[in-house]
Amino acid sequence: MKKTFLIILACLGLSHVSIGQTIKPTVGINFTDVVGNGEGTASGRTGWQFGASVAFGKKIYVEPGIFYQSKSAEFSSSDNLTQPDLKADLKGIRVPFALGYNLIGNSESKASLRLFGGPSGFFVIDTGDDINKDDINSPAWGVFAGAGLDIWILFVDVSYEWSVTDVQTSFTNIDFGKTNGLFANAGIRIRL
Repeated sequence: MKKTFLIILACLGLSHVSIGQTIKPTVGINFTDVVGNGEGTASGRTGWQFGASVAFGKKIYVEPGIFYQSKSAEFSSSDNLTQPDLKADLKGIRVPFALGYNLIGNSESKASLRLFGGPSGFFVIDTGDDINKDDINSPAWGVFAGAGLDIWILFVDVSYEWSVTDVQTSFTNIDFGKTNGLFANAGIRIRL
């Protein structure tokens, strides 16, 4: 039994080596777009993220990642559109899982162009001073699609995420709705 288990582990280890692995430390910015149905105006603001992902594969690949992210939104009531009544400064952990395809090149090429997409979860850690953390849905789920460009050890990714979860659990007069977002990331590729 132990021998069979060791053989299976060895085969799994060899399969991971043969499909190629790339670690990708990343920094970036995000732009939040708020889609709400309440009275007043909800608007998103610029945020940031940093983290890393690991890509497995050459031409077709999977890429799970983990990022610390800050995103913001403001709400102004219909009575007061000049100054926000409420600010949501959300900080948390975003966990995307991408399935990708290299249109040009592959993970070992000096240059490649990629398309990718998949699901993601955003786990709220902090909501700022204006909002109670219990009023925010966590995790917030989404799906995303994007494109990436690799040149030597550098890469740039741009993606758009559609939220499938409302931001808040319940507010009486405010409906933040869903937060869609545009992500721009850059970093280095470390091939193993």
